[in-house]
Amino acid sequence: MSDSLYLAYDYPLLGAFWTLMWVFLWILWIILLFRVLGDVFRDDALSGWAKTGWTLFLLVLPFLGIFVYLIARGRDMGKREQQAARARQESLDAYVRQTAGSPGNGGHADELAKLSELKNRGDLTETEFQHAKEKVLSS
Repeated sequence: MSDSLYLAYDYPLLGAFWTLMWVFLWILWIILLFRVLGDVFRDDALSGWAKTGWTLFLLVLPFLGIFVYLIARGRDMGKREQQAARARQESLDAYVRQTAGSPGNGGHADELAKLSELKNRGDLTETEFQHAKEKVLSS
């Protein structure tokens, strides 16, 4: 039985740990590379030449490029990401307002007609109707 192959002995637990650690660090580095590249192209303060320079630096010397970028410009990465998220949210809100229409565009008459219809169907009582009507007319 001395000819049998022991796979656990050939690849010990510590070897599996080191392999998992290196795979994790490699994935972490790729994520960091894409975040830095995204930040380079998101920043409106950088000129086209500066963006090209940072991109080449990140592609030619990737590890050093990421570390230098994080040291030089990493402090404001979060602020730029927040500004971009805020701009996307404002754009979405404006689109929804435009698409759905706002109640200020002749909406009072429409809302009063809907309230009257609800009252006629019996879904609203007289006091609820008066309260809702006052709310529509006060806005």
